[in-house]
Amino acid sequence: MRQLFRYTGSVTRWLDEREQTTWRSYLRMQSRLHAELHRRLQAESGLSLADFDVLVALTDRPDERARVLELATSLDWEKSRLSHHLARMQKRGLIGREECDDDGRGNYVVLTADGRAAIDAAAPGHVETVRELVFDALPADDLAALGRIAEAVLTRVDRP
Repeated sequence: MRQLFRYTGSVTRWLDEREQTTWRSYLRMQSRLHAELHRRLQAESGLSLADFDVLVALTDRPDERARVLELATSLDWEKSRLSHHLARMQKRGLIGREECDDDGRGNYVVLTADGRAAIDAAAPGHVETVRELVFDALPADDLAALGRIAEAVLTRVDRP
């Protein structure tokens, strides 16, 4: 085990070998899974994962529209990143903008017919890829454990 070092008045709790191996495997898995999901989605549908995330967020709403800040919050993106991405998606006809009737300062991001067609065409292949790469690789007990692990970590990350 590594020696504990003092850093700014506290003791660093270094990862032991098992923790370090697990952490690095998790990071590698996350990076490679994201890259493969993006690669396949792009090849099959022409959508990026970011495009797909925006389109899913809009289709999850009954009226298929959202304020930019609501969308940024639901996607956990910075507003500037989202604004730039939305501009690119709007140029491709996947989303549109509508003024807010109750607020002259803001506007809604709305799903267009082309955006709806794109998500409808991409979703079956994407879900099959997710199933192949993740769920088909895990027995039921591991799937349940993954869910518990994700919730435990998210609870820590999301606490004030």
